[in-house]
Amino acid sequence: MEAVFAITLGIMTASGVYLLLRARIFPVVMGLTLISYAVNLFIFSMGRLATGVPAVIGKSPEYGDPLPQALVLTAIVIGFAMTAFVVVLALRSIGELRTDHVDGQEPR
Repeated sequence: MEAVFAITLGIMTASGVYLLLRARIFPVVMGLTLISYAVNLFIFSMGRLATGVPAVIGKSPEYGDPLPQALVLTAIVIGFAMTAFVVVLALRSIGELRTDHVDGQEPR
């Protein structure tokens, strides 16, 4: 389970970095969103992926740690608000500059 989860996080992070390196605004926004989802899943996995097994050493309760869950929930809400703000900012930029390139200029 952990190997599949780690591979999934790696694919999400690599896809996010690839989209961040694009020269257009919306792929950059989607790349930031993918990386934030990967980070959220990583933090969530720190609370344990499996139930009924010790977190580090010794006996542990049957429930996961609530702190990573609270952090991820807060990060999701803040990430959604920031994504909405960046999308509106990108739409405004496209409206004024008439291009969707990150630097505002067409490539030569």
